[in-house]
Amino acid sequence: MSPFDLKNRVILITGASSGIGRQCAIGCSKFGANVILSGRDKGRLNETLGMLRNDENQCHAVMACDLTDYAEVERMISQVVEKMGRIDGVLHCAGISTTLPLRSVSIGKLEEYFNANVFSAYNLTREVCKAGNFSKEGGSIVFLSSVMACVGEVGKSLYAMTKGALRAGVKSLACELARKNIRVNSISPGVVITPINQNLPHIAEPERREALESKHLLGLGKAEDVANACVFLLSDASRWITGIDLCVDGGYTAM
Repeated sequence: MSPFDLKNRVILITGASSGIGRQCAIGCSKFGANVILSGRDKGRLNETLGMLRNDENQCHAVMACDLTDYAEVERMISQVVEKMGRIDGVLHCAGISTTLPLRSVSIGKLEEYFNANVFSAYNLTREVCKAGNFSKEGGSIVFLSSVMACVGEVGKSLYAMTKGALRAGVKSLACELARKNIRVNSISPGVVITPINQNLPHIAEPERREALESKHLLGLGKAEDVANACVFLLSDASRWITGIDLCVDGGYTAM
């Protein structure tokens, strides 16, 4: 058996309606996982569902949910456990991004971004780790952070603060949950081309794209590059790894 095998494991993936989250769901299904797709858009989640590998012994599910609604999250986790059994892994891809100068960041924006990127991640972890929800054998929780958590860029302070909070929280959560054999790690991607961002100016305009590519030793990334790293951290191949941030950035942070 391959150490990357996820057969019979129940993996909850947030932000699974598009981009990296969708590709992670596809990747986990290819390695045998039973995947729960979570996001706010049920129609797009069903599109992802249709892309998953679905072998004879696999069972996938769609759970539309607003992760900033804590009561709704509690109900979702209860439904997941009732329908699929205890959770073996969580991949938290949901989040929002922005480029805003300091003068344009209002208190409302602060609350919006910390609610979406930090508080929802922490609450989701709290819910899945409640008695009876997570596998007795333990498992893995992975947060999607960003290279912006450790490098600087104009207009990225708000986004970077939220992703830095995730990266910092991983270490203490890893210490706290180790007694349950639950590993906690994060992944910090560089710039990844997805259907959502491929038409944005920084990628679509040749000069701006060239400047962006020059910051990545191996060029810009694909969603599959991040998804493969996520499968690794969810699987037994990484069973002795916890409390770390894995940069999957094409060499961005090496510059």
